[in-house]
Amino acid sequence: MSQEIHYLETGSQDPFYNLAFEETVLRSRRSGEYLLLWQNDNTIVIGQNQNAEGEINRAFVEAHQIRVVRRTTGGGAVYHDLGNLNYSFITDVGDAERLTMERFTRPIVEALQGLGLQAEASGRNDILVEGRKVSGTAQRLLRGRFLYHGTLLFDANPGMVSGALNVDPAKFESKSAKSVRSRIGNIREFLKTDMDMPAFWSYLKKTLAGSGLVEDHLTDEELAAVDELKRTKYDTWEWNFGRSPKYNLRNKRRWDGGTLEPCVEVDQGVIRQIVFYGDFLAVSPMDEVTGALVGTPFRREDVAAVLDRFPLRDYFGTITRDQVLDTMFYVD
Repeated sequence: MSQEIHYLETGSQDPFYNLAFEETVLRSRRSGEYLLLWQNDNTIVIGQNQNAEGEINRAFVEAHQIRVVRRTTGGGAVYHDLGNLNYSFITDVGDAERLTMERFTRPIVEALQGLGLQAEASGRNDILVEGRKVSGTAQRLLRGRFLYHGTLLFDANPGMVSGALNVDPAKFESKSAKSVRSRIGNIREFLKTDMDMPAFWSYLKKTLAGSGLVEDHLTDEELAAVDELKRTKYDTWEWNFGRSPKYNLRNKRRWDGGTLEPCVEVDQGVIRQIVFYGDFLAVSPMDEVTGALVGTPFRREDVAAVLDRFPLRDYFGTITRDQVLDTMFYVD
């Protein structure tokens, strides 16, 4: 890296704002090297090519009010809380073959080793400490500029990490990129001398930027661009869920009114085909309901609005509207 490194903080724990901030820096700062350190609270971040519904435990996510956002880089889904610290490097492309390892992964590994940890790079995009994953990374090229970012699990809640991403693979059939679950660890548990997150943040900032640290801030125009990008992209269902690749979903639940098994084909977040199987006591054919659902965004409130147009007792017997929705959206 060059001598001078511009350091930026987002000043936010909102994942939609933070990803808009990062993308704005990538687009607007066309020269120089940048380091960002930032945090998201209670969030799942999915890769750009992933099926959002296939990566999250919908019931757990809704129960714990976890936000879901899609990033512009590849890789798998990750859970962020305030025990996790994110870093972003933005720079010129340079030697593409040596980009990740030499220029970005190695400084992170060496920073962890500087704390006495047995850290090492593994595979394409992981950093391990004593064989357990503490960091996953991803990258993106944009008009000669390169973004490399990653997570650092410092003191994250392992129950939330596993619960939020614990999806039953039998419910989904998709060709989208699947996350590979690894045995994770927290950096703090490996430290010989304890430190808290603010101390770790300060250490990483000084170690990665060194004597070339230049404290920087976005201009008013850039901050306005962040707000606009957040509003029009990262805040939207169309970006976070509507961009999901084509997939098939099926779930089966037993209610007092009978067994219900919806089978749904979803493409670009929209229902393309849907069938309800089960032994519930219907008195009318399901065609009108399923026909109305085709073309509807696969989103609970949109499906609910369609169901509300029909006398559901004729179609589902004593299975209620909310039970139909809970079966389709996997609320256990």
